[in-house]
Amino acid sequence: MVGIKDVARQAGVSVGTVSNVINRPEMVAEGTRDRVQAAIERLGYVRSESARQLRAGRSRIISLLVLDMANPFFVDVASGAERAARDAGLGVMVCNSAQSADEEADYLSLFAEHRVRGVLVTPADATGGNLENFRRHDIPFVLVDREVPSAEGCSVSVDDIEGGALAARHLIAQGHRGLLYVSGPMHLPQCQDRRAGALAAFAEEGLPPEALLHIEAERLDVAAGRDAGARLLGISPRPTAVFCANDLLALGVLQALFAAGVSVPGEVALVGYDDIEFAAAAAVPLTSVRQPAFRMGRTAAELLIEETGEDADAHGHRRIVLQPELVVRDSTLAPKPGA
Repeated sequence: MVGIKDVARQAGVSVGTVSNVINRPEMVAEGTRDRVQAAIERLGYVRSESARQLRAGRSRIISLLVLDMANPFFVDVASGAERAARDAGLGVMVCNSAQSADEEADYLSLFAEHRVRGVLVTPADATGGNLENFRRHDIPFVLVDREVPSAEGCSVSVDDIEGGALAARHLIAQGHRGLLYVSGPMHLPQCQDRRAGALAAFAEEGLPPEALLHIEAERLDVAAGRDAGARLLGISPRPTAVFCANDLLALGVLQALFAAGVSVPGEVALVGYDDIEFAAAAAVPLTSVRQPAFRMGRTAAELLIEETGEDADAHGHRRIVLQPELVVRDSTLAPKPGA
């Protein structure tokens, strides 16, 4: 690799002069500066950011660790975080835990080794042990799509209990007196809270909790949704309404119902969660509970940047809870059969 000494030798100047051209160009005479720049371009020199960070004692990289980068929801979260970081002159390293506590632990160790500026994380480890171990490295982190007591750090999340209630209230208003909840792994707080919200809506209407059936999928993806849809088809009597913990599950359920010749929404009404772009573009446009994903990512990154910036001493941990919104489309607009 071409180093700063090679540039200095090529330009006929000292290493200190090259360093000044790179970091403090106003201190170098124009002719000398031009000669050094020409040598840099000729040799293809790129300064070592890791070495610069080591000298400065501060990284310009923040890390984002999400559950599933195949989910467009997390792509939008990453876009929001990247925008805030770019505005602050920082970069974002995006990693995918694949909903695995072990992979999450590996990435957190990697972040500690590289002494990143801070971490944005949607935890996969239900015990919280990975993050407790990470605390000892004294690297700030902000939870994304997950709440944390404000005294322990910052978090940006959505009120998923209200989101689940919005979905259930809508289906009840359409005439359904029971529904099936298709979740991902129930160790995830998001899945727990969305179910709790649906049960709260049932209680509001005097409906028994037994009227909420439940299928727990192993993952939060389309394939798991298709499997859940196949299981739904075996339930007798078949539920007339389905609420899924995210849109990918809902799209999988929709595929399974279509393949079996079951009409949506004529025979089964269907609600998803997240309102990803594909929800509106589905064969039957999908009613969904919208999360402000871009805003969530941007807000989380802004909190982390504030905590690690020049005014870090004035930073106070905050827990920000955003509100969901129900977006009604064709997948729930037909009345319940017999209603």
